[in-house]
Amino acid sequence: MTLSPNILASIYMMVSMLGFVLNDMLIKTLGDSLPTSQVMWIRGCFLSGLIFLIIWQRGLLPRWKEGVSVQIGVRAACEGGATLCFLTALVLLPFANLAAILQFLPLAVTIGAALFLGEPVGWRRWLAILVGCVGVLIIIRPGMNGFHSASILVLFSVVFAAARDLVTRKLPSNLPSLLVSWVSAIFIALLGMVLTLVQGTWQAMNLEQVLTLLVAAFFLFFGYQFIIQCMRIGEIAYVVPYRYTSLLWAILIGYLAFDEIPDNYTLIGSAIVVAMGLYTMYRELRLNKASAQNIKTAQSTKASP
Repeated sequence: MTLSPNILASIYMMVSMLGFVLNDMLIKTLGDSLPTSQVMWIRGCFLSGLIFLIIWQRGLLPRWKEGVSVQIGVRAACEGGATLCFLTALVLLPFANLAAILQFLPLAVTIGAALFLGEPVGWRRWLAILVGCVGVLIIIRPGMNGFHSASILVLFSVVFAAARDLVTRKLPSNLPSLLVSWVSAIFIALLGMVLTLVQGTWQAMNLEQVLTLLVAAFFLFFGYQFIIQCMRIGEIAYVVPYRYTSLLWAILIGYLAFDEIPDNYTLIGSAIVVAMGLYTMYRELRLNKASAQNIKTAQSTKASP
């Protein structure tokens, strides 16, 4: 049976999200046995090495200079900030709570696009963003017994990730994605190295910890590769909703690996955030379709005698 490009892309998206969640799970199993900066350093080295092999295999190495620019540097810095905040919170928060807050990212990108790129956002999408914020507050529960200060770090991670995605929109369309990912991986490794050396927090690692970081880097690379393939063959409107399967993977793995069961607040807040994210995407697709139709109509009218 031959699968359609969209069906295949949706499978790639779900597999990609599983790769990212498995990476997170492995890092969480290390607990606080290794400093966050050291995890960034060693995993970043492994990841940049894996990406280098693919770049070399695909003959992209002669184009390495294209990966050296201010924009890519800013993107890498945002990626580094997101990684630092996320990994710090990862060992402190329940798995599902962490993943649930991250689902606010598409809404955060919409806010950033409106404020900094001048993209039009109507009242319906602003309302969806506001409701999504309420969902995040339900998950975080500030002022309640379930609140954990590490949740704020996850929000900072979302802000950095949204900035990264906004900068990515401005990158040249012919720039290979692998070069962009390679620069980010190298930057994160260097950032982790500098923080480790400055703080003097290096810890001797055993073989199990090294292998855990290596496998985590593989799953991270695995996720990147599948999401690239997904975006290349599938329609965005069809495949993007499957990004939210990361929350389902996180709930399942959180239960199996850490015996964590999300409470009602987390489930309700997650449902609100995901629903608002999907609605925002739906509105954007409708507006893009209407805009394209108007341009087509105008061109047809202009071409008519």
